[in-house]
Amino acid sequence: MKVILLCDVKGQGKKDQIINVSDGYARNFLFPQKKAIPADAKATSELKSKEEAKQYKINEEIKAARALADRIKAVTVEIKMEHGQDGRLYGSVTAKDIAEELKRILSVDIDKRKIQLRDPIKAYGTYTVDIKLLPEVSASFTVKVGN
Repeated sequence: MKVILLCDVKGQGKKDQIINVSDGYARNFLFPQKKAIPADAKATSELKSKEEAKQYKINEEIKAARALADRIKAVTVEIKMEHGQDGRLYGSVTAKDIAEELKRILSVDIDKRKIQLRDPIKAYGTYTVDIKLLPEVSASFTVKVGN
């Protein structure tokens, strides 16, 4: 008997998966515990539309992330910091500082954990910084540190 799982079932499959199980297992265990429903035409079409909606949402998120990545690539972030006698900065420029400056420039909240600094920025200069918006969408932009 074909059933659609409503939750993960150990040894059988994951949620929203269509699997083949014995009739007794389905009637005596899966159906009474509300872990599965019969895979009839109505339930199968609902599952397909649910999957299509999920895929559409993912595609829209990717499209929005790519647009944001293009906006970020065009930006040069300038951060002003004080320095000591030897030209070294007091402290370092952190991902939080960069995220706040990007928020001020682009008016978009960006999680500081998405900003990937190769090395800590502890001196004046121009640096290339990567930002990973989604696993498949990333961008590089320039950070200028001065006083």
